[in-house]
Amino acid sequence: MSTESHATADQPISLTAPSGIDRAAHHRLDEAWLAAAWSHPTTRVFVVSGGRALVDDTADGRTELVMTPAFDAPLTETHRYFLGTDENGVRYFALQKDTLPGRMDQSARPAGLREAGMLLSPRDAGLLAHAVALENWQRLHRFCSRCGERTVIAAAGHVRRCQACGAEHYPRTDPAVIMLITDDEDRALLGRQLHWPEGRFSTLAGFVEPGESVEQAVRREVQEEAGVTVGDVEYVASQPWPFPSSLMLGFMARATSAGITVDGEELHEARWFSRDELTEAFESGEVLPPFGISIAARLIEMWYGKPLPKPGTAPAA
Repeated sequence: MSTESHATADQPISLTAPSGIDRAAHHRLDEAWLAAAWSHPTTRVFVVSGGRALVDDTADGRTELVMTPAFDAPLTETHRYFLGTDENGVRYFALQKDTLPGRMDQSARPAGLREAGMLLSPRDAGLLAHAVALENWQRLHRFCSRCGERTVIAAAGHVRRCQACGAEHYPRTDPAVIMLITDDEDRALLGRQLHWPEGRFSTLAGFVEPGESVEQAVRREVQEEAGVTVGDVEYVASQPWPFPSSLMLGFMARATSAGITVDGEELHEARWFSRDELTEAFESGEVLPPFGISIAARLIEMWYGKPLPKPGTAPAA
């Protein structure tokens, strides 16, 4: 099933729209091409640090990544990541730095994908998601898992190579399932994790374990966390989730039991909600919806039939 068939027209799944960027992976090992691309006057560069970059609000109400020509970018010898080209031939690079640069005009602000992902254009959101994922992987995988020696960056940021044993290491992506479970009464199962604020409910989720299919992961996670057994599982859409390195695989699934027993480790609370009950809970403030950038919100909306309320507002009629 396609993303477009399930997302509401005005609330597409964040970070999944076509970005217009060709990642041009065939250039990553071409050092001469990369050097020429870096020095080209149309090339654009932004800095990423700790999962954040500078963004700026324009006079016409848009939010944009702060990008500069390469000759204005901070100096770095190794942490330069080639992200791709657009249809006009503009090349894009991200620089990983320990801190974000200051701005003379003071109009820019640091932001991560959670804050800015829904505000940025598909191009900028896609570039930032790519850069953040690379930065997270680079920071956490500096040593060879085969021999323990320090590795070096290669392929324009997309490979780490061990010069001691010759091993090559590639960016890690962890598949995770996220699912809206409904029962025979068409109620939705929502849960609250231990570290979430009071009232914050969302869909259940968990990582795929070695040797299991994604459908098996859906059934196992729901059984382990909420004690509910699941039958039919239907794939909806996926979403990159570089926090730090996941790919969220979204599903709708049907429960074959209704009794809830939370595990007390992943989930603190879980409840079945009818649409009317969820509306009342939103209006009273008893339940807070999941963050809009997450595919969880879109999965709930598919069942709910309308956009979820924003914090401090009542749901749409």
